[in-house]
Amino acid sequence: MMETRKHTRLKDYDYSQPGAYYITVCVKNRRSILSAIVGRGLAPAVPELSSYGMIVKEELFNLEKRYDYIKVDRYVIMPNHVHVILILGEKTAGAVGRGLAPADSRPTVCDAVCAWKSLSAARCRKQNLQGALWQTSFYDHVIRDEQDYIIRAEYIENNPARWAEDEYYS
Repeated sequence: MMETRKHTRLKDYDYSQPGAYYITVCVKNRRSILSAIVGRGLAPAVPELSSYGMIVKEELFNLEKRYDYIKVDRYVIMPNHVHVILILGEKTAGAVGRGLAPADSRPTVCDAVCAWKSLSAARCRKQNLQGALWQTSFYDHVIRDEQDYIIRAEYIENNPARWAEDEYYS
């Protein structure tokens, strides 16, 4: 029998409305293929991106071109997952380029994340990635105020230094 997935989205919340959203996307089977966490002497640990990680980063920032009201505010590409804060601005225009949505609609956070996952996975497969790149779905958190934002931003900034203790470490 298939396991029932837990839906993490807030019931009756409009995920197309302006605001800040904290997103976590995991690599399928938690394979460490996006980066390696390296430290250089006394310098802090940082992710060193693989070719797949570079593709994931490029497609993440392509969201800003694809949707004229989305901004990638903070992000970190860890070996087997990505954390990002997306800011949805006030603009009401729909998707631009690539025909992802009608001009009169406003895609949701899910639409943007799914486009990012799909396009990055397709490019990684062209670079000989075997198997799926991403796990199904993703984790999201609607950032509610400045303190909530600070907590999420600090988590992203400090994530590489805590890699060995990270819940996704494998």
